[in-house]
Amino acid sequence: MLRTGKEYRESIRDDREVWIDGERVKNVASHPMFKPIVDVRARIYDMAREDKYRAVMSYADKDTKEPNCIGHKLPHTQQDWHDKWKAVDAVMTDIGGVVIRVGDETIGEMWSLFDGRDVLNEVDPRFSQNIERHIQLALRSDVFHVSANTDPKGDRSKRPQDQDPDMLLHVVKETDKGIVIRGAKYETASAYANQAFVKPTIANWGDDKLSDYALGCIVPMNAPGLKHICRTGFAGRRPAIDYPLAARFDEVDSLMIFDNVTVPWEDVLFYRHTRAAAYIRGTLHRYSAFPFVLRVLYVADMMIGTALFNVRQTGLDKQQAVREKLATLACYREGIRAHLLASIAAAETSPGGLLMPNQSLLYTGRVLACSQLPAMMHLARELCGGQICVTPDHAAFVSPDTKDWMSKFYTVNDAWIAEDRRKLLAFARDLINSDYAGHRLTFQLFAQSPPFAHLNAVYNNFDFSNPLEFVRKAAGLSERVMT
Repeated sequence: MLRTGKEYRESIRDDREVWIDGERVKNVASHPMFKPIVDVRARIYDMAREDKYRAVMSYADKDTKEPNCIGHKLPHTQQDWHDKWKAVDAVMTDIGGVVIRVGDETIGEMWSLFDGRDVLNEVDPRFSQNIERHIQLALRSDVFHVSANTDPKGDRSKRPQDQDPDMLLHVVKETDKGIVIRGAKYETASAYANQAFVKPTIANWGDDKLSDYALGCIVPMNAPGLKHICRTGFAGRRPAIDYPLAARFDEVDSLMIFDNVTVPWEDVLFYRHTRAAAYIRGTLHRYSAFPFVLRVLYVADMMIGTALFNVRQTGLDKQQAVREKLATLACYREGIRAHLLASIAAAETSPGGLLMPNQSLLYTGRVLACSQLPAMMHLARELCGGQICVTPDHAAFVSPDTKDWMSKFYTVNDAWIAEDRRKLLAFARDLINSDYAGHRLTFQLFAQSPPFAHLNAVYNNFDFSNPLEFVRKAAGLSERVMT
């Protein structure tokens, strides 16, 4: 059943242990560094219940007939993916910005484990039953679900067992009720989410069959012993009128400390099973890469719109060199869109019977979107010019002592008066030149694993047989070279 924004806010008033700037947060929903993004998530919940968005944001469950979140719907058809795209489009348009970790971009990682039920059954049939139950629970409870992956790791030249074992999350004890885990994970949005899918990041398990670090489970964000130590938020630090994106859309990241947290057996998805851990690492982004890459499409739109407004208001849009830069941004944007559309058009049936975007096209689209983003941001900076780094803040435009001068030098014509130019330059600065912009850029590069792993995913999913066979025939090679 669909939640309301009010119900979501109430759900995170649960005495969870959240720390920011060295102080414990009493109420996450009202804290100035969390409130803006909590309000955005609450708005997404409310949108699904409004007449304007209900048909786009929700669907009727075939069994219960109740309305459920379209982002959590298991994908079985190409239309399911187009519907998810429309829902994201509605959200980004309504809020006037880009948010990433709001549930639909992380729930897909559960579907990847759903595809690996046969692997889970090898160690314990209960685990595959647990994953199916949790997927249905997420579908029908409209829970805010995130996904914790990255550990502090410590000295990567050493095995976890050869240093402080808490550098990677691990099991310290089994009980009748469940397992007890220690360690830490980084997770965006955990402080204001409801639950997290926690899993390992180790890439090479060697010949280990069993390991206390091979662990996947569902953990509620108010679990006893769980602490959220958050980085300082961008919201609330500077006036929203000068930093319109940072003030509204900062998604706060946390170091989640698991200090002997008990996970009931029904919430354990796999444990001490390195093959399951390796499987989920290799397929983790099979579905979630789609909404992740889709977000970059909207970042590209913001860069294009910002740059084009800027060159038009100064009369530079007629210059060939300027148009070439704008066309380059457009090619980047359309390249992302083409990969997304093609991944739906050539979608594949997953091992679990779901419809997954074409993996080769989706992962190559992710490489394009993430690897070219820094260059595209710099191109947008060039088109916006140096004024995004030298323009005074709003106070200078309204102070009796300086406002006339600001009006004189920032008014271009009747269409572009000083206040609109100030707003555009403030938006541009926050989008591509502020500390928030730098943070978002780094996040996009690493949020779904580092760039080398993006390329490895392409290598593992690209079909090399066709190029090889083409060259074999063209060069007159024998068939034995294909073995």
